[in-house]
Amino acid sequence: MLEIKNIWKTFNANTVNEKVALRGVSLTLNDGEFVTVIGGNGAGKSTLMNAVAGVYPVDQGSITIDGVDVTHLPEHKRAPYIGRVFQDPMMGTAATMQIEENLALAARRGQGRGLKSGITKAEREEYRELLKILDLGLEERMTSKVGLLSGGQRQALTLLMATLKKPKLLLLDEHTAALDPKTAAKVLETTETIVQRDKLTTLMITHNMRDAIAHGDRLIMMYEGRVAIDVSGEEKKKLTVEGLLEMFSKVSGSDEADDKLLLS
Repeated sequence: MLEIKNIWKTFNANTVNEKVALRGVSLTLNDGEFVTVIGGNGAGKSTLMNAVAGVYPVDQGSITIDGVDVTHLPEHKRAPYIGRVFQDPMMGTAATMQIEENLALAARRGQGRGLKSGITKAEREEYRELLKILDLGLEERMTSKVGLLSGGQRQALTLLMATLKKPKLLLLDEHTAALDPKTAAKVLETTETIVQRDKLTTLMITHNMRDAIAHGDRLIMMYEGRVAIDVSGEEKKKLTVEGLLEMFSKVSGSDEADDKLLLS
């Protein structure tokens, strides 16, 4: 479903601020695979995701989604293949619109816009059922403005909107980092439910090692712009934070794991 071949990305090339963010990264995600990506600051996680989404053009290499070469497509032309949830809960929803209106926008993504923009009774019932999966009581507040919701509620709604059209690829860019631990756990639980139900091919970036180990069926750790660790199956199921840190120190040749990794 996603094939990344030997991609390189350098920022500020040929200047004193030159930074090689990706160094020949190759990665293949099978249909329905849920992969968590972890790594310290500057490891290349966000650059990798932004390269796949089309935010940053790559210097060389190729990116293919479901057999379509998207390497040279701009961000908006990749949008039909991708569902995306950002770190900032405010980014994925329209604050001045109602919950049901936000869902209607997501449901009609990619369709022609006509004068018939009203929400039908059948659609409203469908949205009510969808909201029930979140277990946040939002199905009883469908006419509430999204701007009145908490960060966790908005992020859960964004997740629902991003997966409504069952995208070829779901990108989760530290989508629980701005939430309190209890709300983050709830959003992650909902993420797992939706991904499993719809068999969505998913790439999830996280700073939290426990979350990376607990969720998904494959774990990738990046280091200095490369994929340093790639574990799946039984090996991932048996993985512990201590085991992951030990693997990381072997790969990096250093006993000093990134502060942010240890703190989370």
